[in-house]
Amino acid sequence: MSVTPLAPASAPQSTAAFRGRIGQDARSGHYAVPRRYRLHLSPSCPDGLRIAVVHALLGLDDACPVTLLDAVPDCPDGGHSALRPLYEASAHHYRGAAVGPVLSDDWSGRIVSTHAPDISRDLARHFGADRPALYPCGAESETEAVERLCAQDIERAAQEAGSAGADPDTRAAALERLLETLGSLDRWLAGRTYLIRDQITAADVELWVTLVQLDTVHRHHLDASAVQRIAGHPALWAYARRLAAHPAFGPQLDLDGIARRHHARCRGLEAAGSAVQILDWAAHSGRAR
Repeated sequence: MSVTPLAPASAPQSTAAFRGRIGQDARSGHYAVPRRYRLHLSPSCPDGLRIAVVHALLGLDDACPVTLLDAVPDCPDGGHSALRPLYEASAHHYRGAAVGPVLSDDWSGRIVSTHAPDISRDLARHFGADRPALYPCGAESETEAVERLCAQDIERAAQEAGSAGADPDTRAAALERLLETLGSLDRWLAGRTYLIRDQITAADVELWVTLVQLDTVHRHHLDASAVQRIAGHPALWAYARRLAAHPAFGPQLDLDGIARRHHARCRGLEAAGSAVQILDWAAHSGRAR
């Protein structure tokens, strides 16, 4: 299996409120200085978990501190009250939801970015000297292909397959699309340790977080036979288990937070798949709330 052909057409992303970037020198405005920037995130959120894993892989505790947000946003609009001062300082009369994750500038007290993929890339590129090459040269198209694959043919397909209000044929087609994608990944990972290179890259972070969501969130809305078919990809789930045992992956998990966030946001019906857990994520989770 080649990673690039797996990628479907790109799905439109929601527009982020702030899209600042960290540059290489002072002329960029937001240039890379250790301890200038701060992350505000919740590992219960998929984007927050991705950034938390990238941050841990790069060993940036000192260079870019993290402020943890509550697993469940405390504002009616889905935002965090703790982030409201940052949003209001960054945009005059800001009226939107104060959502995470956020990369802020402690020098100015303002937001640099709320766009998770940009945040991860900037951390790796500008604070990643002598650290793992999470975005190796020449792998950008492969990484983006994995991001699209995870968003459309795993995340969206799983949501559609478990949607109680969808037509049965639509749900069945979505499940088959999901299983076909998982099967392709399973065949690709047979005999491989990592997804696109012989080392951990951002593509592995993307796929691992997507598999966490599939097992801890989406399976609750699927029937038991569907979850058993999803679990029937031994190379793929062995790969997920290996990464969970890595000190930068499993310890970032907040399983209680994921469950509380899901129950607070979800309006779907629980199905028999809830009882069929695929991996024992708790064996590797290091976060307790």
